[in-house]
Amino acid sequence: MEVQLQPMDRSHLEAVAAIERACFSHPWSQAMLAEALYDDAASFIVAVGEDGTVLGYAGLHVVLDEGYIDNVAVAPPYRRMGVADGLLSAFERFGQAHLAFLTLEVRPSNAAAIALYEKHGFAQVGRRKDYYTDPREDALLLTRTFERP
Repeated sequence: MEVQLQPMDRSHLEAVAAIERACFSHPWSQAMLAEALYDDAASFIVAVGEDGTVLGYAGLHVVLDEGYIDNVAVAPPYRRMGVADGLLSAFERFGQAHLAFLTLEVRPSNAAAIALYEKHGFAQVGRRKDYYTDPREDALLLTRTFERP
């Protein structure tokens, strides 16, 4: 399957909001996603299939040389096809060029996501107690550092 990465725009909001609802117990609303389009510190990208279907998306916020990955989400029918890997690789390339590190939170029960992040060089640097609700769960804090010249 051919996948194209592109910046998220208003035409993607409905599909991205649907992916949010399918993937997260406390999804971002369509309005929150729309606000991110106008946030100068944010970059949201979508993975789009050959027919224009939004397969997944990822969001990044940058403060100085620090990157915080908000979400990486793939619609259930398109999981395990390399979509999340492609999205994360795009942020990784950006990080190598511009950032000291990328960081994110993930549920300890999300083994597939943890394996993906570890494949990309992320390592656990902390734990946030009771970070998630529905169900209540800690968050693992994972970070990938970059060598700066």
